[in-house]
Amino acid sequence: MTVVLVHGNPETSAVWDLLSERLGALGYDDQVRLSPPGFGAPVPEGWTATVDEYRDWLVDELEEIGRPVDLVGHDWGGGHVLNVAMTRPDLLRTWCSDILGVYDPEYVWHELAQGWQTPGVGETAIAQRLAIPVEQAAAALADRGMTPAVAARVAAGFDAVMGECILALYRSAAQPVMAELGTGLEAAAARPGLALLPTEDHFVGTDEQRRRAAARAGARLEVLDGLGHWWMTQDPDRGAAALTRFWDSL
Repeated sequence: MTVVLVHGNPETSAVWDLLSERLGALGYDDQVRLSPPGFGAPVPEGWTATVDEYRDWLVDELEEIGRPVDLVGHDWGGGHVLNVAMTRPDLLRTWCSDILGVYDPEYVWHELAQGWQTPGVGETAIAQRLAIPVEQAAAALADRGMTPAVAARVAAGFDAVMGECILALYRSAAQPVMAELGTGLEAAAARPGLALLPTEDHFVGTDEQRRRAAARAGARLEVLDGLGHWWMTQDPDRGAAALTRFWDSL
């Protein structure tokens, strides 16, 4: 089996470092990390960074691998995973996402996202982020729950291109776009799915929204009690256990 890891915003593939190490120690060493364009990877010419474009990018990457994979996504990476699971299940053996709640019809984007979605406000926020030292940005990520060593690696990857992609991606996903995409959740049940629910992650929907979306997608639910948005850095052992328990059960 091949494990494919896809990260989100405002991240680079370094966010997987600790979890990847634990999975390797458990024998899951066939791993591929895919960095979405703008998030630790170059953007192709003409890139517009929309929800649909990221889905198509991931489809192309998986087709290049050439065999069904165990696809794991975090944050917007989890959104890209769901969008593939709903449209190209033939590319997957299994899928896993921690962002299902954003597909619930009652989901409201969090405050940061609403700022990025607002013309002028978003540009100012990105400019302010670009102006601060990497050390300060890393400290801010750590304050929000990311393990400090990983936060330092991730913060170093933020640049103007990432900022532009953040604005374009979130604006392309302003409601009702996510609610409309969520009408296809049932299609994700074509392949075994795992919905991770870190109880202290308040960016991706309420507990009820996440559970409701997971049920519609036919996904197994794994609660990570006490962990937050960056569960894979806070307790990589628990994250690896949840994933391997799921894979080993199939």
